Amino acid sequence: MPQLAEAYACVPSTERGRGILISGDPKSNRLLYTNGRSVIIMNLDNPLDVAVYAEHAYPATVARFSPNGEWIASADVSGTVRIWGTHNDFVLKNEFKVLSGRIDDLQWSADGMRIVACGEGKGKSLVRAFMWDSGSTVGDFDGHSKRVLSCCFKPTRPFRIVTCGEDFLVNFYEGPPFKFKQSHRDHSNFVNCVRYSPDGSKFITVSSDKKGLIFDGKTAEKIGELSSEDGHKGSIYALSWSPDGKQILTVSADKSAKVWDICEDGNWKVNKTLTCPGSGGVDDMLVGGLWQNDHIVTVSLGGMISIFSASDLDKAPTSLFGHMKNITSLAVLKNDPKVILSTSYDGLIVKWIQGIGYSGKLQRKETSQIKCFAAVEEEIVSSGFDNTVWRVPLQGDQCGDAESVDVGSQPKDISHALQSPELVLVSIDSGAVLLRGGKLVSTINLGFTVTASAIAPDGSEAIIGGQDGKLHIYSIAGDTLTEEAVLEKHRGAISVIRYSPDVSMIASGDLNREAVIWDRASREVKLKNMLYHTARINCLAWSPDNSMVATGSLDTCVIIYEVDKPASSRVTIKGAHLGGVYGIAFTDEQTVVSSGEDAFVRVWRLTPQ
Repeated sequence: MPQLAEAYACVPSTERGRGILISGDPKSNRLLYTNGRSVIIMNLDNPLDVAVYAEHAYPATVARFSPNGEWIASADVSGTVRIWGTHNDFVLKNEFKVLSGRIDDLQWSADGMRIVACGEGKGKSLVRAFMWDSGSTVGDFDGHSKRVLSCCFKPTRPFRIVTCGEDFLVNFYEGPPFKFKQSHRDHSNFVNCVRYSPDGSKFITVSSDKKGLIFDGKTAEKIGELSSEDGHKGSIYALSWSPDGKQILTVSADKSAKVWDICEDGNWKVNKTLTCPGSGGVDDMLVGGLWQNDHIVTVSLGGMISIFSASDLDKAPTSLFGHMKNITSLAVLKNDPKVILSTSYDGLIVKWIQGIGYSGKLQRKETSQIKCFAAVEEEIVSSGFDNTVWRVPLQGDQCGDAESVDVGSQPKDISHALQSPELVLVSIDSGAVLLRGGKLVSTINLGFTVTASAIAPDGSEAIIGGQDGKLHIYSIAGDTLTEEAVLEKHRGAISVIRYSPDVSMIASGDLNREAVIWDRASREVKLKNMLYHTARINCLAWSPDNSMVATGSLDTCVIIYEVDKPASSRVTIKGAHLGGVYGIAFTDEQTVVSSGEDAFVRVWRLTPQ
């Protein structure tokens, strides 16, 4: 059975103009965040140690560890809260439908018995507190008229709950059973986050009006504010207390995070301003922050996670990065150690080194969207959702000046002739286009609808797959294509074609869940009945020694076939990627890399049968 050797995590989902609330578990030093339908648990001491919970039916919004660290409550946009164990396969304890709309924040009480959740809903139900085991409501929360962005439980008795939201209000409830006590309208814009200090003596609210206010924890009187000198110049999205309750961290849209100290008069002043590495664009706005033990974690709008050391604030932060959206293609470069390039359709290209993880993103001068992508050591070729193909030279970590070629129609597939990489075959709806360097050599109309293509490493032969499920083999002479043969076996449109590394075989996959391996010389089927996926095949790869083929499908599985054995002796990785597998590659005979809809890149170690 293949073992998961490494997982390169996705980054938190973010949204312009809103904060995200990340959290953690101080005991085990793990970080908790959400992306799509996944809840990600990452070890801050070793970011490659990642676990994923993928049982939500809708996009997850927020997750929290219980005070004893045994349970996690996570919520989604449908208003459902799931409570599940952190050990043995994330066993589900309970599932409650709490609100009628999206949940933006939830908190456990200090004894772990009650949970308060807030968000948007119909009518008055914008906040609800309930028992964690029975789901029965404890209290009545009136007083908000718009979406409630954050809520907090007082960590010490007597219990109190504070909520704040888009109606500029900060509401205070006493209980249990909780009932409305008082309301403050001191902010002049959305109130984004409220948090109690660890000892429960005070709570702080921060808002899009660039202010932060301090209130007494028991009586909710206003007792101070964050000093405006050297304060934030943009909306403040989140705050987090230090474990000793003497300092706080705030993050803001002005691209900075600040650490504050308390003064004698009850106001707070800035101790240190932390700036995260970045280009200074919109993507560097900070939207999430967490202070956990000695780690200060910030998350930017682009998804960059920066980890500062709280004991040494001048030290440069560790940066973690990855994809936020579906990873549509993977390429493995022949360097040593192995370099993996992954791309998502939003135009991001991330470079990973096997065994180390994230090693930078490739900055292209034109960040166009990416639909098709091919890479060799010295060049990447990509195309987006327009008629342009970009050829970008690679120099180490940097991209050179890109050349663009207009091919007249949206490209469907791109492949390099590996031995003469300046020759590139691009397939479009009506036929094929040959490029040499930055020049368009010829456009050939083939008379059928093209869906996939591949070019032989020496550039002498092309295989073009059609909507009709046939593989057309062409010989290339100069800049003309001559049809040599048609291979018929597939019962659906061809989605992917690949030559084996020694060019003796061809593998192809179709939308009707079947893969076929052909012998290139005799043009006969070499391995048939590869019908073990339950949905369309998205990607396919050969092992470097030509002995295995791996296929990835929309059904979330990766299947590895051995060429010399019947298809029934396959190896299946079930649930490799939530939402489907979109990219696959071998780094060596024993290692497969896959990527998918969940924005993860995973490395699997194959054990010989």
